[in-house]
Amino acid sequence: MHTDIEIATAADIKPIENIAQKLGILKDDLECYGKYKAKLPLSLTESKKVDESNLILVTAITPTPAGEGKTTISIGLADGLSALGKKTVAVLREPSLGPVFGIKGGAAGGGYSQVIPMEDINLHFTGDFNAIEKANNLLAALIDNNIQSKTRNLGIDPRTVLWKRCIDMNDRSLRNIISSLGGKGGGMPRETGFNITAASEIMAILCMSKDPDDLKERFGNIYIGDTFQGKPVYARDLNAEGAMAILMNDAIKPNLVQTLEGTPVLIHGGPFANIAQGTNSIIATRMGMSLADYVVTEAGFGADLGAEKFLNIKSRYAGISPKAVVIVATIRALKYHGGKPLKTLGEEDAQAVTAGMSNLERHVETIQKFGLPVIVSINKFTSDTTDEIAALQAGCKRMGVEFSVSNGFAEGSKGTLELAEKVKDICEGLKKPFVPTYDLEDSIEEKINKIATGIYGASGVNFTDKARQQLKKFESMGYGNYPVCMAKTQKSLSDNEKLPGRPENFTVTIREFEIAAGAGFLIPILGNMLRMPGLPETPAAENMDMDNNGSITGLS
Repeated sequence: MHTDIEIATAADIKPIENIAQKLGILKDDLECYGKYKAKLPLSLTESKKVDESNLILVTAITPTPAGEGKTTISIGLADGLSALGKKTVAVLREPSLGPVFGIKGGAAGGGYSQVIPMEDINLHFTGDFNAIEKANNLLAALIDNNIQSKTRNLGIDPRTVLWKRCIDMNDRSLRNIISSLGGKGGGMPRETGFNITAASEIMAILCMSKDPDDLKERFGNIYIGDTFQGKPVYARDLNAEGAMAILMNDAIKPNLVQTLEGTPVLIHGGPFANIAQGTNSIIATRMGMSLADYVVTEAGFGADLGAEKFLNIKSRYAGISPKAVVIVATIRALKYHGGKPLKTLGEEDAQAVTAGMSNLERHVETIQKFGLPVIVSINKFTSDTTDEIAALQAGCKRMGVEFSVSNGFAEGSKGTLELAEKVKDICEGLKKPFVPTYDLEDSIEEKINKIATGIYGASGVNFTDKARQQLKKFESMGYGNYPVCMAKTQKSLSDNEKLPGRPENFTVTIREFEIAAGAGFLIPILGNMLRMPGLPETPAAENMDMDNNGSITGLS
């Protein structure tokens, strides 16, 4: 079979005006970036149409090194619904260059369930990440400039400054640095560091904002640190929000592209789900729901991370609720969770599949606690055997949930028609919105406990002394009614990445807190989570190349 990029570059890609027509978008409404990409105006969103649309959330079991293919199924499902004659759009996140050049690869799907132009989407796209990076770093520059100023100094204590610079690359050497060296002209030396752009609060704010005014207000609410007298300092105290909003003037608009089969796709924003909310923007999701009868979207990593945050944070703010949830699994991943070593996952082992079902069961239970219907879809690989698939199907039958094999990777929409039919039937039967895990009036500690015990399956939560001190401070600042955005490893239901499957009798530890006052949530940090990842031993970048004609190889 051809590689992903070979399939993508050989596709019969249609002019973006033709794709827009499928959604009733006029040519004059498009801000084109070449022939195959366009920005869309925010005026395309209509609240009444949002309420009438069918939103479908795609999530997954706990990720494994073998990969699950959540985006591939999301795209295949959108193509399948389109093939059934339904007016459909997929709404997805933008890829980060860190994973693209690191280990995970891009975020445009795979095989014959891809979004195109794949190489553009996985690289610089329309410049949204660049705008986020510049807005983030503008604020950092304004902070250091104010600390240095003799006439307009706010008295910011450099030791309390929480704001870091960002760059869209995995670069562990920038996690912790000393800035402003070089004498008096270089500023006030202090400890700081970099986050990866997807972990910047600017990214979170973009994806939580409803319009430009809301974006600007949220920028102003960013908590920077304290003065020497202990008074909190916000970005608005530096008059930073206006200039930051200017840099985001184009980035706030969703991007329109297409699948290999010509299904419209909106791509916008890209926060990670293990350290942020892990979903595309509220603006893009609501716009998609305004333009189509069926909207397929996804949330990062497993249901314990992306789906939990999609529902408890994003959906709560946006006033939306999915009508169906697809949980993606693979035979290989289930065997891994069943205790089979990574190197032997290609060997047939139906017993390991059955043993690994415990992880899937936990995620199914999580979605059911939200009061939403679930369908499990296997992302099919050629190595999957009839007995292994039968073991998975039998497990789903025991749980009382729908099951469908998705072969969109190899067959496109032809391989996802059954899944599309079942999802359509589920959507038509659901009338009730989801039930949140916690109330906003709950204390922060209560919210964390409800997530840890009800979703992760933990027996309890421990707080370090540092975390308790920070929690007391943030509650005293008026943030006690904020939702919580748990920063936790994606590799386990627990906070220990070495515990696959369905761990039992474990506790999780809140190491410390971060505040995203502009985005509107508190971030409890569990275990050893980092906001600036590093490259793997053999980065994907080492296998990429470009010839004299600009043809790219090795990108996936």
